[in-house]
Amino acid sequence: MSNVPPPPPTGGQRPPPPPPGAGIPSSQQHPPMQQGQRPPPPPPGARPQMQNWGQTPPVSAGGAHPQPGFPPQSAPQYRPIVQQQPPHPGMRPPPQGPMQAQQLPPIAAQARGMSPMQQQQYQQQHYMPQNQRPPQMQPPVSQQQQPAQMTAALTQQMGGMSIGQPQPGVQAQPPASHHHKSRAKRVYATYDQQATTAPAGSAGGYMPMAGGAPAPAPGYPSASQPGYPSPAAPAGPQPFVPGAPVPAPAPTTGGPYARSGSMGQMPAVPGQQAPAQQAPYDPPRPRIDPNQMPSPIAVHAHDQEIHNEQPYNTSFKTNVPLACTDFTAIDEGNSNPRFVRMTMYNVPHTEELLKASHLPLGIVVQPLADLSPSETPVQLIDFGQEGPIRCLRCKTYINPHMTFIDGGKRFVCNMCRHENDVPDDYFCNLDMAGRRLDWESRPELRNGSVEFVATKEFIARDPTPTSFVFAIDVTWNAVQSGMLAKAAAALKETLYNGPGLPAGTRVGIITYDRSAHFYNLSPSLDQAQMMVVPDIQDVFVPLNEGFVVDPLESQHIIEGLLDSLPSMFARNRTAEPVLGAVIQAAHEALSGRGGKLFILQTALPTLGPGSLRQRDDAKLHNTDKEKTLYEPQDSYYHDWAVKLVEQGISCNLYLFPSTYIDTATIGQLSTVTGGEMYFYPGFQADRDGARFASDLRVDAQRSYGASGVLRIRTSDGLRVDEHYGNLFMRNHVDVELAGVTSDSAVAALLQYDGKLDEKQDVYFQVALLYTTSDGQRRIRVHNLAIPCTTLIGNIFRHSEMDASMNLVAKMAVAEAMATPLRQIREKLTDRCVQILTAYRRNCASGSSPGQLILPEAYKLAPLYTLALLKSPALRGGADVPIDQRVYYMNLLRQFSVRKSMDYFYPTIVPVHSLSETEGTEDEKAGRVVLPPFVRASYTMLDPTGAYLLVHSGSLNLWLGRQVPSSFIQESLGAGSLEQVNVHVHSLPKLDTTVNQKIHAIARQLIPPRDGFVNVQVVRQGLDPNEVQLASLLIEDRNNDNMTYVDFVCAIHRQIQREIRPKGPLEPKWNYN
Repeated sequence: MSNVPPPPPTGGQRPPPPPPGAGIPSSQQHPPMQQGQRPPPPPPGARPQMQNWGQTPPVSAGGAHPQPGFPPQSAPQYRPIVQQQPPHPGMRPPPQGPMQAQQLPPIAAQARGMSPMQQQQYQQQHYMPQNQRPPQMQPPVSQQQQPAQMTAALTQQMGGMSIGQPQPGVQAQPPASHHHKSRAKRVYATYDQQATTAPAGSAGGYMPMAGGAPAPAPGYPSASQPGYPSPAAPAGPQPFVPGAPVPAPAPTTGGPYARSGSMGQMPAVPGQQAPAQQAPYDPPRPRIDPNQMPSPIAVHAHDQEIHNEQPYNTSFKTNVPLACTDFTAIDEGNSNPRFVRMTMYNVPHTEELLKASHLPLGIVVQPLADLSPSETPVQLIDFGQEGPIRCLRCKTYINPHMTFIDGGKRFVCNMCRHENDVPDDYFCNLDMAGRRLDWESRPELRNGSVEFVATKEFIARDPTPTSFVFAIDVTWNAVQSGMLAKAAAALKETLYNGPGLPAGTRVGIITYDRSAHFYNLSPSLDQAQMMVVPDIQDVFVPLNEGFVVDPLESQHIIEGLLDSLPSMFARNRTAEPVLGAVIQAAHEALSGRGGKLFILQTALPTLGPGSLRQRDDAKLHNTDKEKTLYEPQDSYYHDWAVKLVEQGISCNLYLFPSTYIDTATIGQLSTVTGGEMYFYPGFQADRDGARFASDLRVDAQRSYGASGVLRIRTSDGLRVDEHYGNLFMRNHVDVELAGVTSDSAVAALLQYDGKLDEKQDVYFQVALLYTTSDGQRRIRVHNLAIPCTTLIGNIFRHSEMDASMNLVAKMAVAEAMATPLRQIREKLTDRCVQILTAYRRNCASGSSPGQLILPEAYKLAPLYTLALLKSPALRGGADVPIDQRVYYMNLLRQFSVRKSMDYFYPTIVPVHSLSETEGTEDEKAGRVVLPPFVRASYTMLDPTGAYLLVHSGSLNLWLGRQVPSSFIQESLGAGSLEQVNVHVHSLPKLDTTVNQKIHAIARQLIPPRDGFVNVQVVRQGLDPNEVQLASLLIEDRNNDNMTYVDFVCAIHRQIQREIRPKGPLEPKWNYN
């Protein structure tokens, strides 16, 4: 069958409207329906269509009214509607199977008898090219111009999405026949070239270069591989090929930086950049407009607008700001959301109610998170030798949610309801409301987050200031790659530029190759003394004093040593770093004092204790046995990591591999000790040096605590079932964190022990015992009170999407150690389907089956699920190296909620058409005004524009092929796009307004505190790095997964199957 209509008749006459059943064989026509009879089933693969968010289609002349049983207006919903195109006279009947992706149009009568070449020329003159046509059938021009009510209603429905009541007059989709049910299969987010139409993000449908496409990056198919049509193939939906040439720039009207006029024709979305100018070629468009899909850009912009006007009072208990929102919180008894986030802010009162919603119930804790400068710091309280007041039964610390009775002589624990006596020195009378008269002067009774001075019972050994030891690989690989020289310069800058290390921190340095080198940094010396320990089987520290010193007192010694390290080992030809021996030496040096170990490693350790073998097997990639490569080779590094935890020593890994380094095994050092991993494959100093220096500076200068122990307490009826993160646990209660920073995050999954009292709040308390960098033992306590509910609608209404996805990602990574990734991806898709199905069944059961209804709080669930499926940690395919996959698993495990949201969806900012205020400082808000963001799709990138793309700390500057030369000159100082130096990984500083605004926007997107990294310039159609940038665009088809639109359609079809009545041959499906 052809999906191209025949050419219109000559003479300017319109064809008559099609009679019923015209063009359809009698065997396929359905008889007239009787009253009560079901309509015919829809064709296979029918897609839902979109309706406008916040708009309701006008009621037709027939006076349709809302049907009874629909959800109320207070539950905003999203409803795409499935409709069918009416047949057109003269068209061939639709096939019974799936439509082929590419087919030649039918030959008209005028073209019959011509040669193949003449037929091809005739078709090119009378038919629109296939890649300029939507993948579905189009009616002829006359039918498109028909002013019928059907066309108007369809346009209104496809124009966007709707939040509110179901649309009046919408017909429900008929249930599928038994034949279709038997053929129905579960749909997952896997790429199927033949069955999937061209995506929304096919990115302009670039054709391969005439002279041959550039060599693709590893993991991407070349133009001659399957999935790319040959030059002689018929025109059709073309896959996205970044780096291909683009037509020459066309003259534009207006200023050199004016946006295209086509942008203003699209519907405006708050906080969202208008789509890019239409290219001379038209990519295939899906029936659903991707611009009308739920987008985090509009959601975040709306939330930011709310919290720009007023601060967030924690006493509200619900409607917390999103993780990516800049807000100011006022502590009124509940902890700041920067410290503690719940996956839902209405807790079900029974386990059955939670299971009915299929939502995760958990908590994500970031106990030492940095506060905004406008927020009040956490106050320190000293109760003396007796310590803070605690419940005698459950050991809960005193908090604002405890109630005082008997005139203030007793208090009731909010966790276990036990009545405790108030110490005499803590007694105070109560007012008429039952509150203590001194509650305003006591932070522990007023604030949700406080910090207590720990007493002797919490001090196992005398606390000492934190010691940082930097162990640097000086083998041949480190010297040749430039890592050694860059590490020495970065460490010198970290120690003596900017804020420096945390107060009281001491510093030691180790270098190693086949032997370990220790340095005496005593300030009494003229220069550092080097001591070599060649016996790596029985390594020891040859220094009693001078190994760890005050960096300021020994500044001249440390700077001289760092300056001489590159020349000292310039002729080193040793290639085997003895990592295991260095771990033993650091353990001996820091025992009894605690601290942090920074390891800079370039190769697989194959010598000495803890030597490893090359075990990467390409035959196991993308198979169920691949999970064996995620497990450690042996227990050596895990056992030594446990020993480091016992001494309060955390370990951060900086890996610079050129080949396989087995991150799964040596990564145990950071995973168990509460550290982090940094990964720079194929390290090049000019390309990766700035990023490494920034990571090291931020890591060493942020706030740090050692020897941490964390415990989460909950109300009776709840318990913590599992903890997730970089941590170690000796029992099921206490979480041991050898090191904890301002970015350290721990997630916990909660389970029920019984029913909760729906008349009382549900309470949570997080207590962290740790040692500060200057050697003080503290107890930081965060308290939270959440309402309890008996209504499933309240659960969905007050769910928190950001914390939920962070918890789900950590759970998926933990399960990957024992479950194939294929099954994990299926479970993630199933979980998304089950959550949305539960909302449909329990909160919108009266809606039409053809409508996809999404809860307001979870309308981004399909997008974030798709982003998780596309992440290198979980996506399919054999093109992801094992080391990189394990590294990204570690990232998901250690990410805080804010960083995980930045990782799931990139930030794209247009910088080619900045207004007068954009890129300048807003004195009232205290931050730079940013232009409207752009959705993560290649179709949104204007070829005449320039965009900054931020993803997980990396910054890219994308330059369109048709960007004006005047913009290139003012922003980068180059005469044309071809003259831009892409090998200089930094933005030049010019005395132009455009350049200064771009620098201000870049600092706002990645503040210096978060690590301002180097900038990678990517030119459209010129640089091979464009392929890597395109893989970050979540809404396009890439990374072995479908587009955002196709994934939502697949989710919708699965929900429809779930809500159908189950027959005897179709058992009900459950998610385990």
